[in-house]
Amino acid sequence: MVPLIGYLDRFSARPGERLEVKVSSQLATPYRAELVRVRHADPNPAGPGMRLIPVPADWTGEYPSVAKPVPSGALGRAAGRLPLDESFSLLLRVSPWLPREAPQVVLALAGEGRALTLSVTTAGFAVEVLQDGARTRCATAAPPQRRSWYELSVTVGHGRLTLTQRPLQQVWGASDTGAAEAALPVADWSGEIAITFAAAPDATAHFNGRIEDPLLLRGTPRVTLDDPAALLASGRILAWWDFAEAMEGEALHDRGPAALHGTLVNLPARAVKGSRWTGAEHAWRHAPRHYAAIHFHEDDLEDCRWATDFTMTIPQGMPSGVYAVRLTANGHWDMIPFFVLPPKSVARAAVAYLANTFTCQVYANYRRPEFPDDHRAKRQSWGAFDWCGNLVTDYGLSTYNAHVDGSGIHLSTRLRPIMNMRPGFVAVPDPKGSGLRHLPADTHLTDWMEEKGIAFDVITDEDLDDEGLPLLARYKCVVTGSHPEYHSQGTLDALQAYVAQGGRLANLGGNSFYWKVGRRPDRPHVLEIRRAEGGIRAWAAEPGEYFQQLDGTLGGLWRRNGRPPQQLCGVGFSSQGRFEGSHYRRMPGADDPRAAWIMEGVEGETFGGFGLSGGGAAGFELDRADPVLGTPPNAVILARSEGHQDHFVVVHEEMLTNLTTVTGEKPEDLIRAEIVHFETRNGGAVFSTGSITFCGSLSHNGYANPISRMLENVLTRFQA
Repeated sequence: MVPLIGYLDRFSARPGERLEVKVSSQLATPYRAELVRVRHADPNPAGPGMRLIPVPADWTGEYPSVAKPVPSGALGRAAGRLPLDESFSLLLRVSPWLPREAPQVVLALAGEGRALTLSVTTAGFAVEVLQDGARTRCATAAPPQRRSWYELSVTVGHGRLTLTQRPLQQVWGASDTGAAEAALPVADWSGEIAITFAAAPDATAHFNGRIEDPLLLRGTPRVTLDDPAALLASGRILAWWDFAEAMEGEALHDRGPAALHGTLVNLPARAVKGSRWTGAEHAWRHAPRHYAAIHFHEDDLEDCRWATDFTMTIPQGMPSGVYAVRLTANGHWDMIPFFVLPPKSVARAAVAYLANTFTCQVYANYRRPEFPDDHRAKRQSWGAFDWCGNLVTDYGLSTYNAHVDGSGIHLSTRLRPIMNMRPGFVAVPDPKGSGLRHLPADTHLTDWMEEKGIAFDVITDEDLDDEGLPLLARYKCVVTGSHPEYHSQGTLDALQAYVAQGGRLANLGGNSFYWKVGRRPDRPHVLEIRRAEGGIRAWAAEPGEYFQQLDGTLGGLWRRNGRPPQQLCGVGFSSQGRFEGSHYRRMPGADDPRAAWIMEGVEGETFGGFGLSGGGAAGFELDRADPVLGTPPNAVILARSEGHQDHFVVVHEEMLTNLTTVTGEKPEDLIRAEIVHFETRNGGAVFSTGSITFCGSLSHNGYANPISRMLENVLTRFQA
């Protein structure tokens, strides 16, 4: 565990609103909390360095250290009275994804003086009954196949305990059919019953895999789960938790007569294929019984549920900006960032900086595939924030990682410490620069705007999703940071409406508006990403699982949803390489009268081969114009990057074969970033840089350089 770390209940607040600060400290002494304004969060000594401005706050002071656990692991719970009597049956279908030697509890049933636990190991399934102080156990000697479906039947009564394990699909060479029984004294199981799905009642021994159609029946009839609805009509069912019901939420619906409805804990995966999926339908809303399963993981996490250490109320006169709660004790430190918006329905500046909080949350606690020793040594020598997903996994990993059972993580919460969303966090190996991503990288922009005297308000993706176009409409210009990759339908709709009615958008990032995320009003702290067909992906969604559980819509690329980023900002993702940059070359459009003003004072045919991000303004992830995908015909290409290193590749969705591309160009010709400008109606306009590393070049040479001059030209006119 990290010695000192915390999180807030929200990413942003307005004057008069409160934020709750939640801290876990493993230390024996109190910690100190204070407020800072974050101007520049890059610890690289070759640049402006960390610029953290202390701000007086009435909550500044010392607080007692309290170590707080992280209650990870998904499960389900239900409870109530059931007339189980002296004989009953438990039926369910199970797909283990990570069987181990240690038992994982599939289902536990507990009553007064009675308990039944169904578990799985690499050796097979087992059932254990505790009855009047005596334990009875039987187990199948039939090792289950990973990701295969089994129908399990447990009967209690008539002096016997039985367990049968029936595979639902043929696996050649597997011996995974099994049965076992043991003597069990007759007893009455009726009364108050508590059922726990996918874990023991004390939330241990978590199951990694899928569960479908758990039900309890009167007596011990020989039946199967081929048609649960027929069993319900027969009157035999006492409880049937139909996981195909209420898929968008956390409720467990019992279709039996006792209505023992339950709830889920820690957001396991829903809208996943069950044993009945045939491939005939891919949208779960069209065939919910094909998706009547829930995928539980021992590392699922919705909310750390830490107690609040103290609250802070945003003062009425507090300027909009990027701030952090700084925690220090015994040489350890943490900085929990947050954003202060202007008052409701008020704009205090002409420019709004749209903080990419959705992207930060999707990447939260990313465990990177590359983590060399010299990278960590460099960030330690700089005094950077040292903790990350490569070192600590307690707070849940990123949707760029996989669960312990190999399935992709597709839900991310902000109610936990996010280690890579910290001022001073150095994300990637970068021999030519700082290697910053997301919030720290975006302070290259906010620092530059302060240096140039460009006043700005801060808003976030989450605020935009909640409030829509009215949040943007009062600004003359909206500016993105370096990586506005993840957007919901609400944020994309608002931005497109803003541009359409005459707003000015400066998109200063790369790989912009690429993936679609899902969000639900009653769970605002959770984002969902389905890495559906196409795109540069850290993992691939299972066939048939491209539709989001939170809203039922198709996930994946916005391009696959009919909204390529070129339609909004003129450019879209085309190429990716290591965190390394190059330069731009002027194009004939630089002299076009409609856009020549952007290039005033920008000297040379090539420019931008410098900076704190990869050593160049055009690098890492590159976006290009494409009229077929929506770049408007009046768009002007002012500059195009060149000279990229051999490790850059064209993204999958641009390729048809290993030799041919969707545009007909050579693959190597699609490795380019393009700076684009176009006008809309009512004086509106869009400016896009096509590169993630662009903002890292702004402070070069004391903020006097071609990249800085170009952006100053744009924002000066855009805010006029």
